[in-house]
Amino acid sequence: MATQKVLQVNPTIAASRKEPEKTIISIYEYTTQNVNIEEINKIENCFKHLLSPNISWINLGGLKKADVENICTHFGIHPLIQEDILSSGQRPKMDDLNQLLFALLNMLYFNEETYSVESEQISIVLGPNFVISFQEDASRDVFNPIREKIKVFGSKLRMSNSDYLFYSLIDILVDNYFLIMEKLGEKIEDLEEDIAQRPDTHTLARINMLRKEMIVLKRNISPVRELINGILRSESALIENKTEKYFKDVYDHIIQANELAENYRDMMINLQDLYLSNVNLKMNEVMKVMAVVTCLLAPATVIGGIFGMNFNRIPWLHNPYGFFIAVSLMLIIPFWMIWIFKKRGWF
Repeated sequence: MATQKVLQVNPTIAASRKEPEKTIISIYEYTTQNVNIEEINKIENCFKHLLSPNISWINLGGLKKADVENICTHFGIHPLIQEDILSSGQRPKMDDLNQLLFALLNMLYFNEETYSVESEQISIVLGPNFVISFQEDASRDVFNPIREKIKVFGSKLRMSNSDYLFYSLIDILVDNYFLIMEKLGEKIEDLEEDIAQRPDTHTLARINMLRKEMIVLKRNISPVRELINGILRSESALIENKTEKYFKDVYDHIIQANELAENYRDMMINLQDLYLSNVNLKMNEVMKVMAVVTCLLAPATVIGGIFGMNFNRIPWLHNPYGFFIAVSLMLIIPFWMIWIFKKRGWF
């Protein structure tokens, strides 16, 4: 079931999204001089920002279908984009519709308790003077650094247009991918040490678990390269020339993230090979010891078999020292064999 959850994504099946228990609608409206921050309960209260001359960032945490439909209708967001926002398990993508730019990608988290990568779908819409972001989970995100920068007078965000805010949201999501891979890298290093020292069945389970997490990571990171490239090629009037260089920087970062994810995947394959090699080596050592023991017991078996036969004429049958001679041979010959094996470097 876990593998099926990781691999099976069917975009033709309509998403069955549950209504969230908690929703948070926050608005950051700012100019070079002022910033206004508010949280609202009704989605209609953010409609006024469509015509506002100031830059507005509207963030919906927890997606209710009615709220998404209302805000999309009011801000002129295409129904196809609305469908993508309400979907789940979508591949990262971008669209340029109705003179708006749309980006859909995943926000990744690392669960320290289960050592697994968790993803949350993020949809971001860029307009002339607004950015609307849609989050599945209202309780967590990675956008706090951006919120703090908006509050700082004279910051780059405050001095720029909405396209720079759009870039900043995507950039911080991409930068967070490196933090997730750093966590996975630490787990891979720990696993490598365990394989070298004490491989067991639990180690194999950890290898399989990390391989699945790498599949999740690769599936979420790889398409973002096409997303950024699509934004750069869109030639949208919403992206100013001075902002394109920032998207090119994000493009470079996502290429690095892809290469790092590939390296981690290769490392997992190598770790699995190393585990199998160590298990085979351990098995060979066991077989080697058993073979040596068998060889050492062979002379005693032969001697005991010969002198245990029921014949009347057996050498030293009635010799008072016959038993001691036989036992001595049973001990001397194995020690002599051990000396020969050591001399030849067999163990």
